Amino acid sequence: MLANLAFFALPLENTIPDPGYPTFFFFERGEWYDYVSLILVTALLAAGAWIIQRSKLAVLIGFIIVPVLLTIFWWPYSTPGTNSAGWFPIVKQYSALIGSLSLVAMQYFPKLRHKYWYLCLPPIILAVNIAEAVVRDFQCYNIHGVDPSQGMATWGGSWNIMNGIAGILNLLMISGWVGIYVARNKSKAIIWPDLTIWWIIAYDLWNFAYVYNCLADRAWYSGVALLCACTIPVLFPFARGSWIQYRAYTLTLWSGVVLTFPHFMQDSAFAHRSAHNPTALFWVSFVALVFNLGVFIYHAWKIATTHRNPATTEVYADTRASRELVERTAPAEVQSEVAARLASTGNLPARRAGRPKRNLE
Repeated sequence: MLANLAFFALPLENTIPDPGYPTFFFFERGEWYDYVSLILVTALLAAGAWIIQRSKLAVLIGFIIVPVLLTIFWWPYSTPGTNSAGWFPIVKQYSALIGSLSLVAMQYFPKLRHKYWYLCLPPIILAVNIAEAVVRDFQCYNIHGVDPSQGMATWGGSWNIMNGIAGILNLLMISGWVGIYVARNKSKAIIWPDLTIWWIIAYDLWNFAYVYNCLADRAWYSGVALLCACTIPVLFPFARGSWIQYRAYTLTLWSGVVLTFPHFMQDSAFAHRSAHNPTALFWVSFVALVFNLGVFIYHAWKIATTHRNPATTEVYADTRASRELVERTAPAEVQSEVAARLASTGNLPARRAGRPKRNLE
């Protein structure tokens, strides 16, 4: 079976040449400071997101003043001649920034938390970002060599198709945005309980495979570091449930770093290249597809057996993890509303019925 699968690890038209430097399966071996740099980038991105989540001043500086100044005085001159040139990195920066500011607005303008149309913004932005990457994966299937749009070596193959399908499945599993709320503690974290740890892992596997397939020589930082920066914090109680906020904030910060210091990933001492290994390309996408398929099957089964509409109620609100998260972080009105929605599906009795309910418009 492995021999048969290995056949598909070859690109359709060309074999991938040896990169000419020592490699460890996914990446080049590099130097010790490459690994230290990876840890530092991960930690700084996570810390930056944590600070911005909790401070209006940090939001003002990090998401308004600095981007405006860099847009005027630095970014038009920093990227020409690098693989960060062109419109795409700028669009990525500002789309991430808009997504981040939409979450900030929910924190500081309470009326928005009661608007259903506003609660739809996070899933729409997330879905659009996934869809863009899926389209790019399919496009890269036909690229074998230096991609003229990115200036990086890209090797198309069956992995692009597999990972594109994985991304579609991941997109279809976005659910329960009606249950997004702002934590009652001083963090004012944006909590989205239906983005479970299993969905997050499925997303991470898909997104890493996408970056590795389509932006190979950026995958060390834009893949490994960036995904670790938003996933590791939510494994701990202080950030649990707020993955969407950490993802948006770390992506915004990193997109700004890429535009500001475009040589960091391209040709500095800390640049860490892909191994351009067809076996690695194949298996990372294969694992992403299998994992997303497994989570998708469970997700579909959960919807079918509970009769819950992912657009109007949380699919996983009855799980232990979701219940504990809501009880620990949600305001009383949100807890009452979650209980009412569950009761309406006939799965659980209404609880806290006497408490005020958040009326969505």
